Amino acid sequence: MPCALVTGSSRGIGRGIAISLGREGWQVVVNYAGNREAAEDTCEAVRQAGGQALAVQGDVAKAEDRAHLLAETITWAGAIDLLVNNAGIAPSVRADILDAGEESFDRLITVNLKGPYFLTQAVAKQMMSQKAKGQIINVSSISAYAASTNRGDYCISKAGIGMMTALYAARLADEGIRVYEIRPGVIATDMTGAVKDKYDKLISEGLSPIKRWGMPEDIGRCVVAIARGDLPFSTGEVINVDGGFHLKTL
Repeated sequence: MPCALVTGSSRGIGRGIAISLGREGWQVVVNYAGNREAAEDTCEAVRQAGGQALAVQGDVAKAEDRAHLLAETITWAGAIDLLVNNAGIAPSVRADILDAGEESFDRLITVNLKGPYFLTQAVAKQMMSQKAKGQIINVSSISAYAASTNRGDYCISKAGIGMMTALYAARLADEGIRVYEIRPGVIATDMTGAVKDKYDKLISEGLSPIKRWGMPEDIGRCVVAIARGDLPFSTGEVINVDGGFHLKTL
């Protein structure tokens, strides 16, 4: 049974990814930062879907937690076949870029970019030592290219994930490890709950050609396609799961 490590998978998009992998019979390491109860709920949902699950606490921003997360994964499953860098945070307060402070910027870059960058480094080395090499998926956001001037720190952290994907894809291709980026659009999670009314209106007015909210399982289905090995001649690919938001239309 293959094993996936999905960061930030106690809720939201990560939970949808974990359950989708469970339906495919995967072992899933459900990583969480602080809410163990939510992580155990996700584990149970993965098991109900047909997979196996293990909850492991760890803050991807901390080097010692990243090492612990990888060690627990290998101890449990013996190998890692898929890393999904999903964990991420939004700004505590949205602030105009002319007024925003350094504290929020440092926090978001550390969690959203530095954490996955160095976790990928560690996991890639582990995969290179395995007979079955594995794949890596980075979950970013349409904020990688859609500028929001009241949350510049978030946009920059997600744009950085795009270059991180390209770098690791280029470096690891000869090692037999493929790297992908998934860019979700407006997804119904607790993170977007605070702006639900705003996006309900924007979606109804044509924010994206497909006029509905995205769901965590929409991202999960995309992850499953990659996990099955359905894209063997692709690496560094950006896959938009955004209802067509990225399209330029007249």
